[in-house]
Amino acid sequence: MEFGRVTPGELMEVDFTLPPDTELTIKTLASAKNDQPLQVHVGCAKWGRKEWLGKIYPPKTKDANFLDEYVKHFDSIELNATFYNVYPPETIAKWKEKAATNPDFKFCPKFSQSISHIRRLKNADDITTKYYEGIMAFGDKLGPLFLQVADNFTPKSLPELKAYLEQLPRDVPVFLELRHKEWFADAGNCSAVFNMLHELQIGAVITDASGRRDVVHMELPTPHAFIRFVGNSLHPTDYARCDEWVERIAQWQQMGLQSVWFFMHQHDERYSPELSDYVVEQLNKKLGMELLRPTFMDRDKPVLFDLD
Repeated sequence: MEFGRVTPGELMEVDFTLPPDTELTIKTLASAKNDQPLQVHVGCAKWGRKEWLGKIYPPKTKDANFLDEYVKHFDSIELNATFYNVYPPETIAKWKEKAATNPDFKFCPKFSQSISHIRRLKNADDITTKYYEGIMAFGDKLGPLFLQVADNFTPKSLPELKAYLEQLPRDVPVFLELRHKEWFADAGNCSAVFNMLHELQIGAVITDASGRRDVVHMELPTPHAFIRFVGNSLHPTDYARCDEWVERIAQWQQMGLQSVWFFMHQHDERYSPELSDYVVEQLNKKLGMELLRPTFMDRDKPVLFDLD
């Protein structure tokens, strides 16, 4: 992921402190029913990473078998493949079958770019129908969906956004990712969109990227968190940032949080398994859980921050 990337020299100047909870987040969690254990999933964005051969995938694993290996190490995936293609149920069913060995595994498919970026949510009923027809083949392996609107999708398009979200099916949770700075720079815009999401029971994606601290908005319109964490090749700040997220998730759990979906990104994705493992290890310690951790073929091999 290139979003929010900064140079190594700029990295140490970034204030990575997580903002305080917003009024909406406090209200949302206070009114949530907290009668079930917190559901936690940690994963990556793609399974087709050749850089993971010899790391968590056996060295001679064929591309067609990458998903078979991925599900041995993670309990979820932020499925970006569905952004580039609208897959038929037959393809989705094959992916579901590959994940059958992991009873807790969930796919979190991204809305097609044909819907979000090309048609910009307008006149997209036909593509949306095809998208849902495909992903419903995941069955009990389907997690929440996430809709990322374009970087140049501004608050002027709030009416179109609301109209599109209102007509979505209610039986599968949806999270929205906003990126344009005007959503966050203006208090009125920010309040309008997140209150609208709260009314519609649509979640909000929080993207923690070094160069876009405004997108770390800490707004929870629903008692569910969807976090896209963008690391910097195992720089020391990555671990400190993850520690702070673990603390905040623990606080949210006490306040009423019902689920958290934590997806790891790196500007160099070869390092995503290491940082994912660290997050899972810390969550297990802090929350008393036994979340699945990746198994490395050479766990003792040191990995250093890469400045390139």
